[in-house]
Amino acid sequence: MSGEAEAPRPAATIYDVAARAGVNPSTVSRALSKPGRVSAATEARIRRAAEELDFRVNPIARALLTGRTRTIGLVVADATNPAVFGIVRGAEEVASAQDYTLVIAESRGDPDAEVATTDRLLLSVDGLILATTRLPDERIRSLAARKPVVLVNRRLDGVDAVLPDVESGVTALVAHLDALGHRSVVYLAGAHGSWISERRWGAVQRAAAARSMSVAQWGPHAPTIDGGRALAPRILDESHTAVVAFNDLMAIGAMQAVVQRGGAVPGDVSIAGFDDIFGSEFIVPALTTVRTPFEAAGRNAAGALLQRFDGVSWEPELLGTELIVRDSTGPRR
Repeated sequence: MSGEAEAPRPAATIYDVAARAGVNPSTVSRALSKPGRVSAATEARIRRAAEELDFRVNPIARALLTGRTRTIGLVVADATNPAVFGIVRGAEEVASAQDYTLVIAESRGDPDAEVATTDRLLLSVDGLILATTRLPDERIRSLAARKPVVLVNRRLDGVDAVLPDVESGVTALVAHLDALGHRSVVYLAGAHGSWISERRWGAVQRAAAARSMSVAQWGPHAPTIDGGRALAPRILDESHTAVVAFNDLMAIGAMQAVVQRGGAVPGDVSIAGFDDIFGSEFIVPALTTVRTPFEAAGRNAAGALLQRFDGVSWEPELLGTELIVRDSTGPRR
């Protein structure tokens, strides 16, 4: 043995497939990029030849021919937030089923970083999914004028959006707190510029007013565990007996810090969140939360993009939300 590694075999080209199938290279291109444009027998012969040669379509070459990269960009604010996992999984499920590649990028909640990220992505993808974006309206419209865009947890006239039924989930949560005897609720707002945080706050106000409950908003705050922890002293010092956090991460942070300072949840204060992220039922006490179907959101967003690519209009439907009652909420002290 010489010990030298065997040189890799050159990748098969479209000309190799054409020669084996006995057709022109242009016929191979049509058969593989747009099925149905050649006869069924010819297409079957070409696909058999491509399989025998282990031929793989070059995405760059295909993009030059078709104008499509078969790639979708998904931009998220925080890749470490468990709520994002569902969006990614749902979008990937739909994309891969249609032979599209999903590319994920993170803005870390920084609008300037999101501008730079979307600029880079737009050069190499067929469309964008912006999940919980904090871009200004005019920037989103500019992106949508160049390529199809679908928003998740953000509404903007003229741009497709996948949205949860905020009103029903919040109404159920406030009714639950009212039934426990709570007369005062504080809402821990999410990040500055968060569209969904503002919608949840508005829904909390309306639901509380319908039950003659008083409400207050604190924030904006980082939508993280640390953001919730920082509010524990104020929660214990003020008279509110129920806290509704923008998301589960903030709720978990607030619960942990309240207990560390000698308070009791739900004995001294009931705390609830939004999203029903993985782990919210495993902490002690288990977290009461409003569940959002994030995998469905990802599937719907990717499906809407694919329909736009094909020139088909998409009719949005609000995603159902569900109150999940656990141990972090209890009777008013």
